[in-house]
Parts: sequence; C-alpha cells; structure tokens
Amino acid sequence: MKTFSLPYGKSSMSVSLPEDHVICDMHGNAATICEDVAAATLEAIRNPIGRKPLREIVKAGESVVIVISDITRLCGTDKFLPVIVKELNDVGVRDEDITLLVATGTHRAHTPEEDIVVVGEEMAKRLKIVQHDCKNPNTNVYVKTTSTGNKAYIDKLVVEADRVIITGAVTLHPFAGFGGGRKAILPGCASYETIIYNHVNALDPVPGNGCNKLADCSIIEGNPVALDMKEGCAVVDPDFLVNTVFTPDGEICEVVAGHWWDAWQKGTEDLIKMAGVKIPELADVVIASSGGFPKDINLYQATKCHMNATFAVKKGGIMIFVMECPDIKEPPIFANYAAKSDLAAFEKELRADFTVPGFVAFKTRNIVNNVTAYMVTMPENFDFVRQTGHIPCATLQEAWELAQQKLAEQGKKDYTITIMGHGSATLPIL
Repeated sequence: MKTFSLPYGKSSMSVSLPEDHVICDMHGNAATICEDVAAATLEAIRNPIGRKPLREIVKAGESVVIVISDITRLCGTDKFLPVIVKELNDVGVRDEDITLLVATGTHRAHTPEEDIVVVGEEMAKRLKIVQHDCKNPNTNVYVKTTSTGNKAYIDKLVVEADRVIITGAVTLHPFAGFGGGRKAILPGCASYETIIYNHVNALDPVPGNGCNKLADCSIIEGNPVALDMKEGCAVVDPDFLVNTVFTPDGEICEVVAGHWWDAWQKGTEDLIKMAGVKIPELADVVIASSGGFPKDINLYQATKCHMNATFAVKKGGIMIFVMECPDIKEPPIFANYAAKSDLAAFEKELRADFTVPGFVAFKTRNIVNNVTAYMVTMPENFDFVRQTGHIPCATLQEAWELAQQKLAEQGKKDYTITIMGHGSATLPIL
C-alpha cells in the first residue's frame, strides 16, 4: 500500500492505495518557474512574436486601452502591468491617456478593493479603471458579423481607442480549447447577446445530441466556439498581446507577447507541453482534485476538474473528486442548474435559454451521469452534492472504501487507478 495526498481547499486529503493498481500518478511535465515576471515581461514586449516591439507601435498622445482579466482569472496582472505602463510612459504616453478595461464578460463588476487585488495599489491609484458591462447597449457597438452569423458588439472603449493591448493567461478551457488570447475581446469585452451566440456553439448542432464534441479542452481546429472567438477578436485586431503561461501547480513559467494570435498560439503550445500528460490507458478509477483553493472554492469553478478527468476514465467507470467547496452554491444560477438530472429536458431548456453557468452544469452532469461519481467535500454540502448526482463522502479514504465495494460488485479484481492531483490544470492524453 502507498499513501497519496491530494489538495483539498487550503490543506490536503490522503488515501492508502494498492500501488500495483496505480497506472498513473499524474503531474504536470517539467517546467521552469519564472523567478522575475517583470523582467520576463520586459524581455517579451521588447522581443515580441509577430509584432514590432511595443515601444515602436505606440506613440505619444495616443489613447491606449489595456484589457485586463477580472478577479475570477488571476493572471499575474499586478506583476506585468507596471512594466507595460512604464514602457508606454517612456515613449510619451501619459497615465491619463491609459484606460484599464476589466474584461468581465458576463461576470459582475469589480469592487474597488478587487481592482486593487488584480492590478496592485499603485496602478489602481494612477490609472482609470472601467468595468465592461455586457448588458449596456450604450457602451457596446456593432463592428462586424462573423462567419458563424454572430453580430459582434464590442465595448466602444476598445473600438474607439487609438491602441489596444490585450492581456490575460493561457489556460486549458473546457469548450473554447484554451483560455487567454482572443478571449479578452470575445467574450471579455463583448455584449451579452454576442457572448451567448458564441457560447451556444458548445452544444451539438443537432438538438438531442448534447455537447459539441469539437468544443472541448485543447481543441482549436474545427471548434466553432474557438473560431467565432478568433473572428470576434479579429474585428478589433488588437495592437499587442501580453499573456502569462502557468504551470499545472499554478506558478507563472512564461510571458508571451506580440501578435494577438501568433504569440498566444506559442503560449498554447508551451502550455500543452507542461499540462498535457500521456496516460498508458483509460483507468477503472480516477481520483482527481481540482488543485485546492481557490480552484475548489465552489463547484462551478471545480468542475474544470471534471472536464479534464473524464479523458482518463473508462466508460461507466468510477470517479472520485476531492473538492472542499466552502461556497458550493455560488453562483446561485449554477447551483439551480446543477441539480437537474433529466439530460434531455435539461438540453431542451438550455437551447431555449442558453446561459454559461447552465452549460457548465449540463456538461458536468453528462460526465457524472455516465460514471459512478463520489465527491469528497464538507459534510454541510452533502444534501446538495446528492442533488448533483455525486455520492458525498467526508474523507478520501471513505470514498475509496465505497469505490472498492463498487469494484467488487462489478467483479473487477485487476482494476486500474489514475490519480490527478491538479485535475483542473492537467490534461490526460491517451
């Protein structure tokens, strides 16, 4: 027997497993951690990919909008933003000519305190910060219709600025393929209708077929959600991009900068080298943690683990999720959807009135309904967890004991186990 520990909130959970049954203890591939993000940012913006250096693009007197991610996607903005601003200042762009636009997408606006968390106290004091409002028709203007028929309404601050710099982090994304890059514009700075039109492509074009299999993690080619995002960003054609790339353990390993597509693609390639982990075969049992706090602060965030871990388990297998979820019912709209069990009725409802939390709940329920799913979480979450199709457990050891009983019922003695300690940030590749 061997003891394995998986992140759980701000602590961990342990379990003793028969080591000879463990076929994969999944960790991200080797990666170098960036010790000086500021220095890496300066190097990236002065030696960019597919663009001239930032200081040769922007001129004194021009208005500059820097699009930044909101607090739900901490990207290291407070580390790289001062470097960008200093570079702008050095070529004569004044602070008063710079606007920080928070790419909230459909999320709520920041509080002033959250602005400080994201950009740092000095930047919050010096620069104008505007929260994108996807539902305000006065701040979003029509630019172009994409090839999918999506009418791209984009925040007019972006459309009217002399120069646009988009920022963010390259991450795995459960239906856009990857986060970061073009997502700063669509959905980040788009109207609600534009965002919903884009995201509904995550459903199969044929009603009743559930999720679109091309709209999935790490897929760009043929992914209608990703294609529409690319075209939505192209209508703005941002002047420059700065994105961070994180290791599966949540450390910044790289800063990419330059052309909004080419530099971002370099980031996706480097991310997959770290986060894409080859597995020898699909397992009977997958034990997966989201990666601890804040990735398991609520079930809505934690389901990114489900989206990745499903690539490691056999059809009809067993999945054990390790997720503390102290705010399990946040946001309430997701919690309302997560309790729906009739997938046919759920899909019909979603097609009639698509929402992003609704789709996340639908995709998660499709995964849970096709396996035996245990969830290690706080006892006060148990009633709600049962509604979501999981079997709740207070400890990882308890969940493993129940899983063993299930394996015995199935007559499986030569079962296999895969462990994913950072399920939200690692992608199994068969």
